[in-house]
Amino acid sequence: MKLHKNLCEAVVNGLDQVFIQDAYANQVIEQLLLSNKKWGARDRSFIAEHFYTIIRYYRLYCYGAGLTEISSNADEWQVLGTYFIDKDIELPVWPEWADLDAEAIKARMAEGRTIRKIKESVPDWLDELGSKELGSKWDEELHALNQTAHLCIRVNTLKATAESVADFLRTEAVEFTISDEVPNAIIIHSKKNLRNSYAYKSGWFEMQDISSQQVAPLLDPRPAMTVIDACAGAGGKALNIAALMHGKGEIIAIDLYPEKLKELEARARRNGVANIKTVGYTDGMEGNYRGEADRLLLDVPCTATGVIRRNPDTKWKLQPEALDTLKELQQDLLQRYSIMLKEGGIMVYATCSILPSENEGQIEKFIAANPSFEKLTERRISAHESGGDGFYICKMIKNR
Repeated sequence: MKLHKNLCEAVVNGLDQVFIQDAYANQVIEQLLLSNKKWGARDRSFIAEHFYTIIRYYRLYCYGAGLTEISSNADEWQVLGTYFIDKDIELPVWPEWADLDAEAIKARMAEGRTIRKIKESVPDWLDELGSKELGSKWDEELHALNQTAHLCIRVNTLKATAESVADFLRTEAVEFTISDEVPNAIIIHSKKNLRNSYAYKSGWFEMQDISSQQVAPLLDPRPAMTVIDACAGAGGKALNIAALMHGKGEIIAIDLYPEKLKELEARARRNGVANIKTVGYTDGMEGNYRGEADRLLLDVPCTATGVIRRNPDTKWKLQPEALDTLKELQQDLLQRYSIMLKEGGIMVYATCSILPSENEGQIEKFIAANPSFEKLTERRISAHESGGDGFYICKMIKNR
């Protein structure tokens, strides 16, 4: 492989934004790939692949470069050079790599791969926490979270069928697998920007991980019901609920951030969904909906440890003190928002975390304080076992 300076500079620029300027990797790569219209598909693929691989294994490549972290432009070039040396890619004679010692780098890389927290590239505190909460399962889960995430789509049954979407994908020469376990889930194996397709723009399908697609069905929403999605975000699950309700009944989507609700509204129009009402959160508003919901979804803020394969910079942005703050928020949301559910109603609590302290531990604490709620079923979706994101889903009924 011949390395081109401008493409390597783009990767270094991206690393600088993530590790020095503290920007989010998904936003950085989106802007980066749009910054040069002359780059072709192969150039963009080069930048994205190497940018994300270095972020996934940031600690390992820093270790190989003899660094603890990136703190300068020179460090960024050193880490990139270390990465290429590890891949047995010949380095051009550029001044940025003049001082690199390939043999020393390979020796440090080999040593780093004998230490789990360096090999799998996680901070000390997260490695200790994962081991404490998941025990022997942590090794498999941690390794799975470093694999590249696959693309999964959910067929919007208000506008299409799995068969019609499959036919479209075949005409586009897209390789795919229709899930045997999750209805209307299709796993995409080809690298193709489906967002530009007429089928996507026509609302035939949504991008949604196969694990996330398992949340809405557990609510068992029906056409005549009132469903509240109390932490709706941009509405992926609300749209799934709408399809399950055949576009009937009422879905109240609540979120703190207006820009997310605007995105949901745009997605709903594209999906042909007219039964979603978006509501911006204000203090105490849960009292306005006391006892109104037949179904209540609480997809609460969490550490997002289950989606690290999609957002690998989470490992470096997440701080240990954030876990306690998030657990307090999760319990607060459970306690306050549960009043919106009517007697006999169903509440589903969900996170994209793999940590039991955010999942089973929160449900145990909530039910102990609220004996009118009964746990019906819970599902912990492992990234290692499912091939999708790590998720936790718990279904409860309010008996009185």
